[in-house]
Amino acid sequence: MEDLTSALTRKISLKAPLVSSPMDTVTEARMAIAMALCGGIGIIHHNCTPEFQANEVRKVKKYKQGFIIDPVVMGPKQTVGDIWKYKQEYGFSGFPITENGKMGGKLVGLITNRDVDFLPPEKYGTPISDVMNPLDKLVLAPAGVTLNEANKILQESRKGKLPIVNESGELVSLMARTDLKKNREFPLASKDEKKQLLVGAAVSTHEEDRHRLELLVQAGVDVVVLDSSQGNSIFQINMIRHLKQLYPELQIIGGNVVTAAQAKNLIDAGVDALRVGMGSGSICITQEVMAVGRPQGTSVYKVAEYARRFGVPVIADGGIQTVGHTVKALALGASTVMMGSLLAGTSESPGEYFFADGVRLKKYRGMGSLDAMERHKGSAIRYFTSESDKIKVAQGVSGNIVDKGTIHKFVPYLIAGIQHGCQDIGAKSLSVLRSMMYSGELKFEKRTMSAQVEGGVHGLHSYEKRLF
Repeated sequence: MEDLTSALTRKISLKAPLVSSPMDTVTEARMAIAMALCGGIGIIHHNCTPEFQANEVRKVKKYKQGFIIDPVVMGPKQTVGDIWKYKQEYGFSGFPITENGKMGGKLVGLITNRDVDFLPPEKYGTPISDVMNPLDKLVLAPAGVTLNEANKILQESRKGKLPIVNESGELVSLMARTDLKKNREFPLASKDEKKQLLVGAAVSTHEEDRHRLELLVQAGVDVVVLDSSQGNSIFQINMIRHLKQLYPELQIIGGNVVTAAQAKNLIDAGVDALRVGMGSGSICITQEVMAVGRPQGTSVYKVAEYARRFGVPVIADGGIQTVGHTVKALALGASTVMMGSLLAGTSESPGEYFFADGVRLKKYRGMGSLDAMERHKGSAIRYFTSESDKIKVAQGVSGNIVDKGTIHKFVPYLIAGIQHGCQDIGAKSLSVLRSMMYSGELKFEKRTMSAQVEGGVHGLHSYEKRLF
């Protein structure tokens, strides 16, 4: 099978060339975990407080296949009515009960569907402590238990949930029988030398984000993306030098750039990878509003062709709508592709689903949209807009994306599609694909309008397009 191993940065390589974009409607911990398990990596957005972002990074680094590190927890004084509310909100009804109603509190019991199933509505005011399974009736596992040991305890006890507690009796994590059934191996998973999942985080180039960086490094972040719509600035160059001095081992992705001249300054400053693209994202209106940007194919080719002389990989960011676009980006010299809208409709992206005209949708917005800038200043800073600016100029829009199901089905489809693309071209790996392009063996040709029509579905009265 075609080998899709690619360099994300000088020192980090991934088994799948896929990166999820640092946008507040795309990547938080859930998305980053799913992307890393499937062989890619997620970059956590910074349109939030530094503490929240560092905590999301920590969740990814602490993730252990099969263990739920942040289960929904209830307190003994909450009522049966609260359980039904939680069930509606989260879709399940088994909750550990701790003294303070929080994760890390002393475990006092466990409530499941069976305990409250037949209670009449007039009993919904009953405190949970009256109906829960008390601590002495629970099967527990000690902190530090391995996945196999925990699985064995669950199987032998025939229980639905297995709380894991430390010596002080405080809840550390939870294991569920339903997860055990779903539990699969992820041979492509992106992991560091400690066998923890890889994760990235975005920061701005402003002085005040140095505190954010400190928290992210403490949380164990593997790679930092300097998030700016125009990366060739003195702020970014100074930030790269500062980071390389302070954290020489930390991998830094600079950008965004679209020309070799922009790339030169960032490579000279010491970046480990470049993010390429300006105005080509589906929600981006930079080219329309500012009249600044560059077509994405040209940008990727020109920057990659320059950066490869210095061993700096390129990430094609923006404009990826299909598997075909991914194959084109990789054939033009990119090592990985960054996706926003392509992943925004999945169940792992932040936000709730809603229905409109019978279609299941999720919100998706550009980080340059007024919506995002108003939510947090991290987004405004990316577009060189300060809080004191009376007039904000939007460089993005807000929209809706159709439900795409789970990442665990969607990303394997993308991976298989890229492999088929390489197979049809005759490239055994992505490095072979790139060398074929640079040697002239692989060529890009201009297609006329009629050729484009011919290359798509045509001549049918009606058809259904199902991709996977």
